[in-house]
Amino acid sequence: MTLGHTVFDTAIGACGIGWTALGVRAVQLPEGSPARTAARLRRWHPDLPPAAPPATITAVLNDIRALLDGAAVDLSRIELDLTGVPEFDTRVYLAARSVSPGELVTYGELAGRLGEPGAARAVGRALGRNPVPIIVPCHRVVAAGGRTGGFSAGGGVSTKLRILAIEGATLF
Repeated sequence: MTLGHTVFDTAIGACGIGWTALGVRAVQLPEGSPARTAARLRRWHPDLPPAAPPATITAVLNDIRALLDGAAVDLSRIELDLTGVPEFDTRVYLAARSVSPGELVTYGELAGRLGEPGAARAVGRALGRNPVPIIVPCHRVVAAGGRTGGFSAGGGVSTKLRILAIEGATLF
């Protein structure tokens, strides 16, 4: 598998994906138009040129589409390239991948799963830097008391709520 990126249609709009020989390096949620989605992906990952996705990435695209169409798809088997991601962030992303569609956890609960009680804010900051949203389901992590918390993707919290509704999740 070579380096590359592409933009693809989903139920929530045009998403982007970037890959390397190690796996998926980037997922870009919709930015209002396919061109803006591609531009943001290129801005954050200039080393990933536009390319036709290989079969393994096409399978990932199909899984992401299915999930955003409401199917309970398990994305935890997807290989990621987290090269350069800080160790704490990597641990947060691995823990977040264990949260199933329709399930919600708080930042504090995720910190507890890491053995880092009291690190809820650090968990939130790590999730705000998540390079592979949807595959690392940061949208399933919410603030204490059922508040949505933040969401750094285009559309902000409304995008988070839309994805959660598709997955059948309800806030506490």
